[in-house]
Amino acid sequence: QMSGERGLLEVVRQLQGFEIPANAWERQILPQRLREYDPAQLDQLCLTGAVGWGRLSPHPATLEATAGGSRRVVPTSVAPVTFFLREESDWMPPARHQQPEELQRCLSPAAVEVFTYLQSRGASFFADVVRGTGRLKAEVETALWELVAAGVVTADGFDNLRTLISPKRNHGNAARKTRPRHSAGRWTLLNPEPATDRNAAVEAACRMLLDRYGVVFRELLARESVLPKWRELLLCFRRMEDRGEVRGGRFVSTFIGEQFALPEAVESLRAIRNAPPSEETITVSAADPLNLAGIIVPGERVPAISGNLVSFRDGALVDERGEASPVMKLLAGIHGD
Repeated sequence: QMSGERGLLEVVRQLQGFEIPANAWERQILPQRLREYDPAQLDQLCLTGAVGWGRLSPHPATLEATAGGSRRVVPTSVAPVTFFLREESDWMPPARHQQPEELQRCLSPAAVEVFTYLQSRGASFFADVVRGTGRLKAEVETALWELVAAGVVTADGFDNLRTLISPKRNHGNAARKTRPRHSAGRWTLLNPEPATDRNAAVEAACRMLLDRYGVVFRELLARESVLPKWRELLLCFRRMEDRGEVRGGRFVSTFIGEQFALPEAVESLRAIRNAPPSEETITVSAADPLNLAGIIVPGERVPAISGNLVSFRDGALVDERGEASPVMKLLAGIHGD
């Protein structure tokens, strides 16, 4: 486990681009990956512009609205969001620009008003949005959360989102007491600016995946939601191999197709293979990208929802009784250079 603001920044680097239920980030993901996680450090990284957040994958309702559908966006604490380092965001997909009539099909009237206000006024504090739209505070809160879930709005700080998904927000007097607590950060439209050069964008995505997994192959990416096509990634990985930046081979057994790894990841895998069993059990959130049960680990998938956990011992999936199946080896061996 890492610690401190530098450790948090490295965890964000490892996880950027991977969408996780909003309420799982601070309940499970970050506390499990960091020693003594401090929410104030995340706020600081966001407010200083080092880190951004938002939903990058299109909401099904916004896709249907483009085709004339009538499905609505529902604000929910399990809406998928991700973080990103602004200096390393060339991999980000471009923003989807929707027509007003399309938004009206999938958003509530209050959400459309708030969206229109932010579109015309730019980044705004919560109080300004309330005053500018003439809506009640509770209506603006719900509208902003709806827009976050739709993937069209973000904020300067993560405390903006933390306030919205707080379970105390909707409990009678407690809600009225906490409602004035609004972050100093401003709300704004989420407009990702990907690299203008497509090759640079794809290479940034490849490096992002290597930071996350160390070893990359097609089947491993089943839970990724904002990547280029595998064919584009494959061609880029081959170029990186030609330059000596990554190594190609067969690093995870039973999977056909090309695999690529960072040199240090290959050495780590070899060391793990030759090391005696540690008998240490590692438990992670099922929403964590390390939940590979049913993807590259044999067995049933564990739904990637808040509250679910998965445990591994020496690369094997461990059941609720603490027993590991010998056939469920995640890293079965190294077969290539």
